[in-house]
Amino acid sequence: MDTKNLGFDSKLIHAGDFEDAFGSAVTPIYQTSTFAFRDSKHGADLFAGREKGFIYTRIGNPTIDALENKLAELENGYRGIALASGMAAVTTVYMALLAQGDHIVCTSAVYGPSRGVLESHFAKFGVESSFVDTSKLEEIEKAIKSNTKVLYLETPANPTIALVDIKKASEIAHKHGLIVVVDNTFCSPYLQRPLDLGADVALHSLTKFINGHADIVGGALVAKDEEVYNKLRKTMVYMGGNMDPHQAYMVIRGVKTMSLRIDRAQESSMKVAEYLENHPKVEWVKYPGLKSFPQYELAQEQMDGPGAMISFELKGGYEAGTTLMDNVKLALLAVSLGGVETLIQHPASMTHAGLSKEARLEADITDGLVRFALGIENVEDIIADLDQALAKI
Repeated sequence: MDTKNLGFDSKLIHAGDFEDAFGSAVTPIYQTSTFAFRDSKHGADLFAGREKGFIYTRIGNPTIDALENKLAELENGYRGIALASGMAAVTTVYMALLAQGDHIVCTSAVYGPSRGVLESHFAKFGVESSFVDTSKLEEIEKAIKSNTKVLYLETPANPTIALVDIKKASEIAHKHGLIVVVDNTFCSPYLQRPLDLGADVALHSLTKFINGHADIVGGALVAKDEEVYNKLRKTMVYMGGNMDPHQAYMVIRGVKTMSLRIDRAQESSMKVAEYLENHPKVEWVKYPGLKSFPQYELAQEQMDGPGAMISFELKGGYEAGTTLMDNVKLALLAVSLGGVETLIQHPASMTHAGLSKEARLEADITDGLVRFALGIENVEDIIADLDQALAKI
């Protein structure tokens, strides 16, 4: 069935599907490392690319291929690549698109390991990095040098929820011949499609909203055109960052309910954000659905919904943050996001505790900042949990 003209929810269910020999209603798990050839000519044709088929699961596998095709349709891209983790996707981008002497411009409030691997590993191979506030287009323009090859954006950013105007940022980057990569994890293709806005590669941690059940880790890349896709695919195959077939099956199962889960979570998020905005112990709230959000108009323009991530600042600073963490009962004190369960974390005492206060503030990680990832529990229970925990501050 041609699924390209179906609605988004229908694509979640049917895109990437293929008919197997037994008429399975769901994509089967091809839990095999290698595939047998019919004869020597068949093997030669597969290796030469004259015939489509499968050779070895690191190179390709029917279950993984089904997921990759589904993700490509959801992002309106050329082809997808499924990887073992979100960081496998990030590292594949860097390895495929950067070489010794090259330079990358990156969102300053990017996911910590995405920045860390550039600073700790790629720097020793001669790759330069600049981390700037990409929500300010003039900062992007200013940071581009003659050896810049990639503009790497995360929008909304983690955990500041700052947005980047993907369309305008891509126009600036393409004027200088750069490849634009957008980490679309916080939105998923249900709420934002970077390739439609001018980006060249959409990147995901599948662990989050796409799988949505906190039971696997995985990553994905979707390229807009064949040339960039081939660079990324070749690098992934050589590095061995492929996804496992069972892992792919789990993501295929999870993604089918993505729109339902996100709809429920962001409906609750709006109510929680409004509650927090009116709470006397909260200094400010950043949530793209609030009219007080500094980039509200941009959120309305490039996102199909505000999402399910809220950042807020407690008036009591560091101590207030740890007190809140120690007193929530329904929300899980854990990193990650996008699952059916509500998660809460305090970056200053948890994910960014290893940084100096000065380094944290440079990345807008204030002492009282709390990151709240909404799940699909009853919103009344979520608010009641926050209320009793905030009362302890």
